[in-house]
Amino acid sequence: MKNYTITVNGTVYDVTVEEGTGSAAPAAASAPKAAPKTAKPAAPKAAGAGAVKVNAPMPGKILSVKASVGQAVKKGDVLLILEAMKMENEVVAPEDGTVASIDVAAGDSVEAGAVLATLN
Repeated sequence: MKNYTITVNGTVYDVTVEEGTGSAAPAAASAPKAAPKTAKPAAPKAAGAGAVKVNAPMPGKILSVKASVGQAVKKGDVLLILEAMKMENEVVAPEDGTVASIDVAAGDSVEAGAVLATLN
């Protein structure tokens, strides 16, 4: 059995899925209904967050973080590597500045538009 947490229109459901052997033996009559649970509040943003936000251009997985907090970067310098659709995409600095925060770590999954880092 595998457990999943699924969010539908802001309501969070815990779902347990039983792995079958490939035969079509539905157990819909005996399956319990998933009980909604309250959504977890979003994590607070870092206090030292910068003015320039670097957002994820697409959903994907962070493969590596190339910059560190306090590092001076120029426009076009690679900050992170984002894997999406089996392709590695470089997330670059939109302008010159200093990295104020890195809000993700290698291995994290991100949605499109999520804040990955901030610059001052």
